[in-house]
Amino acid sequence: MGVDTTTIQQLLASADVGDRLQGLNQLRSLEPEVAFPLVQPLIQDANARIRYAAVSQLATLGHVNPTQTQELLRDRLLHDSETDVRAAAADAMAALQLPFALEDLETAYHSTDDWLLQFSIVAALGALANPAAVTLLKEALNSSQELVMLAAIGSLGELRQPDILDVLRPFVDYPDWQVRHRLAIALGQIGTADAKQILEQMQTDSAQAVVEAVQTSLAQLTS
Repeated sequence: MGVDTTTIQQLLASADVGDRLQGLNQLRSLEPEVAFPLVQPLIQDANARIRYAAVSQLATLGHVNPTQTQELLRDRLLHDSETDVRAAAADAMAALQLPFALEDLETAYHSTDDWLLQFSIVAALGALANPAAVTLLKEALNSSQELVMLAAIGSLGELRQPDILDVLRPFVDYPDWQVRHRLAIALGQIGTADAKQILEQMQTDSAQAVVEAVQTSLAQLTS
């Protein structure tokens, strides 16, 4: 038997954090048009766990009102006190491919020294599917944080822009095999003849995991 809207509203309005979390989970059983207005007050809840859960749900509910959703997510992306909540806002904006998401994500990236938030923003840019994100991703390739660099390579692969091979090519010889591994996957996603040529050069990589990723990418390109 399903839970009715009144019961969910009561849970969301409860002073107990556990009740509010339960209410947020039960929102998934409602139609998006019904759930969307109910989740909004929780976006600015005093508890960070609640805000995170509410912001995350906007990734699936935000299509109900993209304009209002963008305002809600922009506010949390730029002003929330918790990195996890800001990262969730970045993920949701990219998943919904909101019109001005790139500008907001660029602002957030340049206004923080929190590398975890920068990592989340860079990782989200692949899902955004906006070729204009290449500029920020090229910048992220020069990050002093290797995980940010790794995320940038991954997002560049997801964007599948052939003209970025020149900035990816130097990572063929990068010391960390995990970076080379991600590069092999990205090159397979880009899938051009030049990308294939770079992959062929990587077949003699010293790390077996990289060689396997190269072989998988090459197999996909020739199938």
